[in-house]
Amino acid sequence: MNLIQLPPHPIFEVVAAAAAELNVEAYVIGGFVRDLVLKRPSKDIDVVCVGNGIALAEKVSKMLPHRPKVAVFKHFGTAMLRDGEWEIEFVGARKESYREHSRKPEVETGTLEDDLKRRDFTINALGISLNKKNYGELIDRFDGQVDMRKKLIRTPLEPNITFSDDPLRMMRAIRFASQLNFDISPETFDAIIDNKERIRIVSQERITDELNKIVLSPVPSYGFKLLLASGLLPLIFPKMAELQGVETIKGNSHKDNFYHTLQVLDNVAEVSDDLWLRWAAILHDIAKPDTKRYSPKVGWTFHGHEERGARMVPKLFKDLKLPLNEHMRFVQKLVRLHLRPIALVKDTVTDSALRRLLFESGDDIDALMKLCRADITSKNDTKVKRYLQNFDKVERRLIEVEESDKLRNFQPVITGEIIMETFGLKPSKTVGELKEILTEAILEGTVKNEPEEAFAFLLEKGKEMGLHQVHSSNN
Repeated sequence: MNLIQLPPHPIFEVVAAAAAELNVEAYVIGGFVRDLVLKRPSKDIDVVCVGNGIALAEKVSKMLPHRPKVAVFKHFGTAMLRDGEWEIEFVGARKESYREHSRKPEVETGTLEDDLKRRDFTINALGISLNKKNYGELIDRFDGQVDMRKKLIRTPLEPNITFSDDPLRMMRAIRFASQLNFDISPETFDAIIDNKERIRIVSQERITDELNKIVLSPVPSYGFKLLLASGLLPLIFPKMAELQGVETIKGNSHKDNFYHTLQVLDNVAEVSDDLWLRWAAILHDIAKPDTKRYSPKVGWTFHGHEERGARMVPKLFKDLKLPLNEHMRFVQKLVRLHLRPIALVKDTVTDSALRRLLFESGDDIDALMKLCRADITSKNDTKVKRYLQNFDKVERRLIEVEESDKLRNFQPVITGEIIMETFGLKPSKTVGELKEILTEAILEGTVKNEPEEAFAFLLEKGKEMGLHQVHSSNN
């Protein structure tokens, strides 16, 4: 008997006792078992019973001292409860069949064998018995342990059937390979290539959920290379696929922007787990195919790709069903500003240029600098080292200017309200122009952002515009 040590948590014994009272068999199945074998942390437990999963969940709840609430999903025949930081889902063993144009299965009551067969990959088709006769026995009908030792993603059934039935499994195969640093078996990968067009019947939300997990992988470039090689990337994220390729004219070639982007993404992944900073890395050069030009004098150029890319971000987020909120605005800002710190890598950089960068980036300056450091990629290690040393200088200068001028999230002490009150104006273009003139003067360093000096400057500029003071400053 192949026994496995379950975590020292009473929930397993409670489920076992509840199943015994109901006279049903119960098993821990799927990802929790996989992670237990791989020694990865997991708090999400899937329990399959050969019987009524909802009834088992309700019985377990009654046997736990704090009687946790059971969330029942009758349409899916599942129930879920929480026990501290553990989340336990219960379902009856079932078998599934699919129609050609839908990934929603027709479900019937089934055996444990049926339930294991419907799993996506062998590493997820493992179970642990919670039954008295063989408590703790590892059930492995499809050699999932062997595949884990081989670091291999493989389907329990013929892969064309697995992927045609539920095309999202193609994304999941690549996601697991990327998360676990596993290979995908040749016949499984061939089936992804053959069935790639089936991904079109899957909702964008489900695709993007898997894509985000690839983005959050330890080395996300691996997952994106698999997406490209399989043919899925042009179907799910065509703009990124367009980055791939090198064009040569008169012996002049530009770099492959797809692989450069992946290197930047991996560099960011080494220093940050932030999903949205990683998305900024993915999108920082997204407009290069649209802005690519060749000049006989200077070679390949991508002028304005940062601004064009920033304008593309909202539509890309909308198409990918990513949130159109502060996360999108963060990514958009970093795409727009990602060349700015690189332009400051000069000994002649002025304080006003540093002030503008601090002003425009605000609290996102640290994230921007991480992205810009990550963007320094070259096969020439000496060149990379020199650029990074120059970046160290820029960061020290930014700290100095920030400490002296307090420009992060800077706002002029003279507000629009003060301008209107001073000159007796209503909200208008003139108020905006005066505020912009004042902001520019402060960023240039010609006026300090202090009430007395800023107000005197405001009066002077107002006079030049033919305005008359009707109210004194309260400052």
